[in-house]
Amino acid sequence: MATRSALNTLIDLANKDADEAAKRLGEVLRTCEEADQKLELLQQYRDDYALRCQTSLANGISATHFNNFQVFMQKLDHAIAGQQTVVSHAKQRADQARAAWLVCEQKKMSFVTLSDRANKEDARRESWRDQKQNDEHAARTVSHKRDHT
Repeated sequence: MATRSALNTLIDLANKDADEAAKRLGEVLRTCEEADQKLELLQQYRDDYALRCQTSLANGISATHFNNFQVFMQKLDHAIAGQQTVVSHAKQRADQARAAWLVCEQKKMSFVTLSDRANKEDARRESWRDQKQNDEHAARTVSHKRDHT
């Protein structure tokens, strides 16, 4: 019976670990999604700004304004490159968190499988004991009837 209790304790601990890993995975996935959204916003802003620059060039602008456009475009490109790095790192953390969660789930399922096997074995033994008792009772009943006839 102590092993059953120990197995239940292991299952409880594995459940807690899996729940915590799932929570961490959710947080990391949220962070990853936010980083993706920021990158998309930066790229969209850059595209819009480039379009404004082209429109201004078509209408004619001064060299100073053109240089300002170029400097700002470089800053946007730098920000986009930095955000792409943030997104890449966030995706790596998400992959790691997903792998950690899977390990916890597999561990939990292993304990559950062991518990199920133990329960089935207990049920099989109990059934065998019941059958043996029934057979012995039937044998005694038959023997008792023979003795009285």
